[in-house]
Amino acid sequence: MTDTIDELGPVDWIVVEFPGSRFNGAIAPEITSLVDRGLVKILDLLILTKDADGSLDIAELADIEDGELGELRALETELATLLSEDDVIMAAEAIEPGSTAALLVWENLWAAPFGASVRHAGGQLVASGRIPVQALAAAIEADAVAADTGTGA
Repeated sequence: MTDTIDELGPVDWIVVEFPGSRFNGAIAPEITSLVDRGLVKILDLLILTKDADGSLDIAELADIEDGELGELRALETELATLLSEDDVIMAAEAIEPGSTAALLVWENLWAAPFGASVRHAGGQLVASGRIPVQALAAAIEADAVAADTGTGA
């Protein structure tokens, strides 16, 4: 069991919303590229559709028509069910009515060797976080405005 744990990388999840239910599988090539390069392993992938009235439909890849999936169908054989129905429903609260979303869970294979070295050295992860791209863009823009106006720190 210790050997298996040493081989694990951190696991992340995201919900990517497509307003107006415009999900068409166009994200598949980049997901496939990340998998093919050994950077991530897809652990779970669900398609969530929230109707205008707020009712939720949860679909696994096997439930979706091929045309909507692009290359995502190739990942289907490696998926595991990690999230409970309650987890999925809670994640779906972020989706606006009339939208479709992909709920993606992946293991960061690139980080597994670092995690193993931390554990072997007696360390442990005590905090983690993520800065959304929108927040980075806003901070960069604010810095640029401050530099232009001379009001920066």
